[in-house]
Amino acid sequence: MAKLYKITKTLNNEKAELLIENLEIAESYFDRAKGLLGRKNLSSHGALLIKPCNNIHTFFMKFTIDCVFVNKTYKVEKVFSRVGPFRIKGPVWKANSVIEFSEGFVEKWNIKAGDQLHVVS
Repeated sequence: MAKLYKITKTLNNEKAELLIENLEIAESYFDRAKGLLGRKNLSSHGALLIKPCNNIHTFFMKFTIDCVFVNKTYKVEKVFSRVGPFRIKGPVWKANSVIEFSEGFVEKWNIKAGDQLHVVS
């Protein structure tokens, strides 16, 4: 999870708006299994993309998160807001990955199924 990326959202099929400046990507087995475990919080400017992944759990986590399940092209398939500790979400069958955001992010940016997100370096 060394290199950081950004997330943008397409608005009105024309331009993209920057949503996240610091996106970490967890692709290795260890990084995917660990996820956000061991952290005390998640910055409102940061997020974690876990791929491949179509379900998550928040066992032993210390804070609440928002989860956005996306397909291979980063189109939003399903959104879960304010997922507290010791919860399971998914499987979301059309999802290829999940992006975990700080609590309230989904509501703030009005993220919903069908939205098109972009991961850029």
